[in-house]
Amino acid sequence: MQYNNSNDYTMKNITRIFEFPQFQLENHELKNAFSTKYGEEWVSLSTKDFIAQSNKISRGLLRLGIKANDKIALISTTNRTEWNVMDIGILQIGAQNVPIYPTIAKEDYEYILNHSEASYCFVSDIGILEKLNQIKDKTQLKGIYTFDQIADEKNWSEVLDLGEDNSNQNEVEEAKEKVHPNDLATIIYTSGTTGKPKGVMLSHNNLVSNVLDSTPRVPLEKGKAKALSFLPVCHVFERIIHYLYMYCGIEIYFAQAQETISDNLKEIHPNIMTAVPRLYEKMYDAIIAKGADLTGIKKILFFWAVDLGLKYEPYGANGWWYEKQLKVARKLIFSKWKEALGGQMETLVSGSAALQPRLIKVFSAAGMPILEGYGLTETSPVISVNCPYFKGIKHGTVGRVIDNVEVKIAEDGEILVKGPNVMLGYYKDPEKTASVMTDDYFHTGDIGEICDDGFLKITDRKKEMFKTSGGKYVAPSLLENELKQSRFIEQIMVVGEGEKMPAALIQPNFEFIKEWAIRKDIKLGNSNEAITSNENVISRIQHEIDNCNTRFGKWEQIKTFKLTPDVWSIEAGQLTPTLKMKRKIIKEIYKDLYESLYGRA
Repeated sequence: MQYNNSNDYTMKNITRIFEFPQFQLENHELKNAFSTKYGEEWVSLSTKDFIAQSNKISRGLLRLGIKANDKIALISTTNRTEWNVMDIGILQIGAQNVPIYPTIAKEDYEYILNHSEASYCFVSDIGILEKLNQIKDKTQLKGIYTFDQIADEKNWSEVLDLGEDNSNQNEVEEAKEKVHPNDLATIIYTSGTTGKPKGVMLSHNNLVSNVLDSTPRVPLEKGKAKALSFLPVCHVFERIIHYLYMYCGIEIYFAQAQETISDNLKEIHPNIMTAVPRLYEKMYDAIIAKGADLTGIKKILFFWAVDLGLKYEPYGANGWWYEKQLKVARKLIFSKWKEALGGQMETLVSGSAALQPRLIKVFSAAGMPILEGYGLTETSPVISVNCPYFKGIKHGTVGRVIDNVEVKIAEDGEILVKGPNVMLGYYKDPEKTASVMTDDYFHTGDIGEICDDGFLKITDRKKEMFKTSGGKYVAPSLLENELKQSRFIEQIMVVGEGEKMPAALIQPNFEFIKEWAIRKDIKLGNSNEAITSNENVISRIQHEIDNCNTRFGKWEQIKTFKLTPDVWSIEAGQLTPTLKMKRKIIKEIYKDLYESLYGRA
């Protein structure tokens, strides 16, 4: 079974990434193209100034001796204008940008810098610099520049100053002319859940085609919208979104940190933002917690609206009476939700992992639909996405396949992808590249199906499915996604490969459980260890699991579980920078707990 979606629409002849800013200048020139908050002040660059700074960087890099195909690494704790200026400045001269996650270990910095043969590195702040300084002598780096002003350190402004003299702009233009659409643009090292990171090679055409083929799904008026950028731009999902914003003339504002998102939303009043499911889960939980604190008629109305939202179906499928009630709920309750997100939010976009259906339903009911998409770094990344046009939203799916991309379902259910968005390969690893390609089709490692109406549905990760000792297959993500809807459970990993039954390691939602215990007059103790050993907590989570199990076959049901006292995090090693679970590492960290699940400890 295969599906190909292709619309007849005309795009401007953009073939290389650095042409997006120029397209914006000619079609949607912006006064505030990129905005970053430094201290208490928002500082913006216009489209024209952004292009001017990018050219300065290109000229400065040429004067530093950077040549075509040289690699320059970028590491930033938060998204900021400087990153984007550097990106275009690097690409214009035929060099390649190697973005690196700020949260990974210094040993991974060392590996990526050496594997990519990066000659220079630009970093955001002293925290990154200190980690980098520990390993820089083991790399080929010729220099490190910082975005923040740091005493006795080279600052990126020195490269801008090098490029102030425009007498070598003709060299920049000549370098641009030599860049072919199929030339390598960037090497993105996947965070991975096991082993060394893989360097995904993406060309200008990979990324440009993905922007142009995704643009028809953008539900905003071009040249008249604002976006809040929060996801790390080193991740290809947010990066492609930035290029798409450039193309569509959407102002980009960079959130300062996760803790300030609420304030930034109210300052900026954006129309769109992108996030991973975990952030939407936290937003939803915070809203529900506020509703739980209400009393009387306000509380009754609040949860009436939430219950109504959980039944939401698009395109008036629930009938006129439901729509009439929804109109009241939006006016009385959901309007306040929208106000908390700045008051102008029209669309939320989610990627990187599966999104809980309840979140899609409730936020859509509130007038802020979450458009869930699907893709991988190796596919630049977008393969499919829900969109409000042409009845393009279907809950429980990741939307229809975008234009010019073809999806085929293999005999074993694996999703195979073919198109201009499929990577050039893994850097310096032809064997690994060959292992994921069959002719022109990339093997995603995901199991899925294509519905009759063309919507793509993901059912599991091929590599994560396991077989019990009884020979029964279990899809852990289905159970995990169901149970993560519980407010008592923050993270859950279903295990059981080669074992007699499925079981689970669970990180409780400690914050919520503390609030719950106060309401129920349950004494917990002060530590996480006390919470995870409390019989009331264990019993309550058992209740959640019992409810979940009723929706699955007997061979799939979780028979036992253990609670972990740690908060799973990137820093502690349980999660990747994109907040996916490192399954093998989690199993190793909690080896004793795992063994006790099966009576071996």
